[in-house]
Parts: sequence; C-alpha cells; structure tokens
Amino acid sequence: MIEKMPSKDRSKVVVRFELPAAICADSVHLVGDSDHWNQTSLPMTRDSPDDVRYTVLELERGREHRFRYVVNGSQWHNDWRANKCAASPFGGTNSVAIT
Repeated sequence: MIEKMPSKDRSKVVVRFELPAAICADSVHLVGDSDHWNQTSLPMTRDSPDDVRYTVLELERGREHRFRYVVNGSQWHNDWRANKCAASPFGGTNSVAIT
C-alpha cells in the first residue's frame, strides 16, 4: 500500500510504502527506479504492534515511479494497491506510484 503526504518542498511528495504483515519475511526491500533497482539500498522497517513493513521516501512530484518489493532477497512482489501497474522490460509488471 502507498500513502502520499505533502512535503515541505513543493516539488516533491512524501510517500510511505507499506507491505502487510501477512507476507512472512526475514527481510524486505523497496526497489524501483528511484534507487536504480538496487535490491539492498532501501530496507523496510517493521512497524509494531501490527508488524507492517514500511519505508518513507520523498519523490519528485508529477511523475510515475515504478517499484516492487523484494522479500528475503529473491521473491519479487507487486503492490496491488498502487496507482497502477506497468509492463516490465524483463517480463511481468511493476507497481507504479503516481505523484
């Protein structure tokens, strides 16, 4: 799930990315075009008491940001509550957050 909030910088939007606790994982990372699809640069933190995994980014306003979640270093998951999905050049789809 993604939640968008205003940023102090009018050219940006604060976006909170969440992965529900229903997905059992030792590690979860957000990957996407904002970090050049680096599989380790954006670890997601656990949010007690409901154990939701999350990370917060400030993204450029007025763009489409493609992303996915990498669970346990090898399982790729989409966010089905994202603004939309887009075809991946590697097959399948990516989630898209529209800011």
